[in-house]
Amino acid sequence: MSKKILIVAAHPDDEVLGCFGTVSKLIKEGYEAYTLILGEGKTSRDEKRLVENKKDEIKILNNEIQKANDVIGIKKVFVETFPDNRFDSVDLLDIIKVISKVKEVVKPDIIFTHYEHDLNIDHQITYKAVITATRPMENECVKEIYSFEILSSTEWNYPLSFSPDTYYDISDTIDLKIEAMKEYTSELCEYPHPRSLEGIELNAKYQGMRIGKRYVEAFKSVRVIK
Repeated sequence: MSKKILIVAAHPDDEVLGCFGTVSKLIKEGYEAYTLILGEGKTSRDEKRLVENKKDEIKILNNEIQKANDVIGIKKVFVETFPDNRFDSVDLLDIIKVISKVKEVVKPDIIFTHYEHDLNIDHQITYKAVITATRPMENECVKEIYSFEILSSTEWNYPLSFSPDTYYDISDTIDLKIEAMKEYTSELCEYPHPRSLEGIELNAKYQGMRIGKRYVEAFKSVRVIK
């Protein structure tokens, strides 16, 4: 029976930025992978959150989510509608329950999610909710949890604290990560913004240079049970 992966991301495109090079590599090795995106991703710049005003943009973004995840062979994408950059306006328990529900459906062995000290409040809360939803009880299915970095969030917090200890060589799958990110046309930025195609490639080169590889994704291990 193949091992299962669940990516828990706060926003559309976080899953690509955080771990798609690694997950596409693991899918090639026979893993099953699923994505859970918690936030709707479009209302944070509005003075007041009016989802109705962003209905068309959210529809476009949801289509991009599916196409990006299809690029690497994600088996299923679960999409929720928590308020963009306003997760702190929602009861933490509500977010935990959503993660727990999806976890019970997927029964993942491995979870990839956000780093606890990202600048973005939704990332911080997602991390906390994941840790709560995967408490190490006797019958807990999740055996490994890893935090990923998100360009324009992890490195924008001060003092810098992301100190990875796990590295995946994605030299063979960096192209798939780039192709998936290209599907997020409504989210991509122009270089030198970190959340650009050039920024993604440069960061993978930087992390690779640290361990003697061409392209790498770096993670902070949260809990690994062997």
